[in-house]
Amino acid sequence: MRLAFLIPPMMLVAACGQEKPASDSPGASVNADGNVQITVDKDGGELKIDSDGVKIDLDIPDLGDMDINSDFDIDGVKLYPGSKITNMDIDASDKNGVDKATVKFGFTSPAAPAKAADWMAGEFAKKGIKITRTGNKLSGKDKDGADFTIIFGPDGANAKGEVVITKS
Repeated sequence: MRLAFLIPPMMLVAACGQEKPASDSPGASVNADGNVQITVDKDGGELKIDSDGVKIDLDIPDLGDMDINSDFDIDGVKLYPGSKITNMDIDASDKNGVDKATVKFGFTSPAAPAKAADWMAGEFAKKGIKITRTGNKLSGKDKDGADFTIIFGPDGANAKGEVVITKS
């Protein structure tokens, strides 16, 4: 089971309980080769493993003290100030020696889409990270070679959007 490395970090996350879960904690899901599935949100979740004769189905507690809103960045560039990650989806596989992963983050920002996109484009420029901009969509490659796209859409006077990071 090549993706067993996902189990210890998720178990550590599961063990980090807190008395009062944050009401704006994002949910998360991980799918590794279809054999390891983890879903969790502010109220807890479950870990399922069904691979190589191993079958595990565990309930896990809340996300604990993990603060993905402040921990998230692409090569040091964070989302627009005040942005909140609303959900997270990770799909990873390792087949025939080829690692592939797609990570998606939904988010909201307290600024109009163009303003949030302008700010992030400026932050990438400060870090020397080349991006391509089409309207309110930013695309580039991080220092590890993964492709990323950040799309900003309207949400009233503010923005909501999605970050997609793909490693293949």
